[in-house]
Amino acid sequence: MATQISTASAFHVAVLCMYLVTLYYDWIYVEIGHREYAGKFKYLTFWNLVLQTLYFCICVVNAFAGSDIPASKHPRNRSGLQWFRDILHATLAFPVGMFVVSTFWALYAVDRELVYPRELDALIPPWLNHVMHTTVLPLLLVEKYLVYHHHPRRHNGIFILSAFALLYLAWILWIAFAADLWVYPVLRVMQNHERAIFIMFLLMFFISIYLLGEALTKFLWRKEKAALNAALSAASKKKK
Repeated sequence: MATQISTASAFHVAVLCMYLVTLYYDWIYVEIGHREYAGKFKYLTFWNLVLQTLYFCICVVNAFAGSDIPASKHPRNRSGLQWFRDILHATLAFPVGMFVVSTFWALYAVDRELVYPRELDALIPPWLNHVMHTTVLPLLLVEKYLVYHHHPRRHNGIFILSAFALLYLAWILWIAFAADLWVYPVLRVMQNHERAIFIMFLLMFFISIYLLGEALTKFLWRKEKAALNAALSAASKKKK
C-alpha cells in the first residue's frame, strides 16, 4: 500500500508540474484568443486545461493533508479533500478530459479546418497542442488505475456533468449572439437545425462518457469492491 501511495503521489506531482508549465506557456506566449471577445475562456480546451490543473493540484494537496480511503473500505471516513477529489474526478475531470480529446481528434480526422485550421501550426507548438488535446486522456486513465475514486450516486454525477455542459453551451451561444462569433468553425458552417442535432448528440456523448468512467472504475477495482461488499455482508449478518 505504501508503494502504491508513493507512486500515485509522484505521478500527481509530475502531472501537476506539466499542467502548470503548459498553462503558463499558453497564457503568456500564445496570443491566439487573447484579443477576441472572452479571450481564451471561450474555448473548452482552455477550460479543460484549467480544470485538469485544479484537479491534480487537489490530488497533490490531498496526498499530504487529506486521506486515501481505498475501494475495500467504506467511504464514510474520507476527508473533505478526498471527497472533493473523487467528486471532481468522476463528474468533471475524466468526462470533460475525454470529451475534449475524442471530439477534437474526431473532427480533426474529418476536416481539421473545422476545429484546428492549418494556420495554427505556425502559432501553437506541437507539444502544446498534444498536451491539451492528446495526453489528457492517457494521463487520466493512468490516474484511474493508480487511485480509486468513490463515485457519487449516478443521478447526482450526471446532474453535475450536465449542468457544466449546459453552462458551457449557454456561454458559447452568448458569444455567438453578443460578438457574432462562433467559437468553433464547425458550428459556423451548420444550419440552426443541424446545430441543434449536433449539440444534442454531444450532450448524450457527455453522459455516455460519465457512464464509461463509472464502469472503468468498477472494472479496475472489482476485487477491492468485492472485498468491501463481503465485509459489509458479514457485518450485516452479525447484527442479525
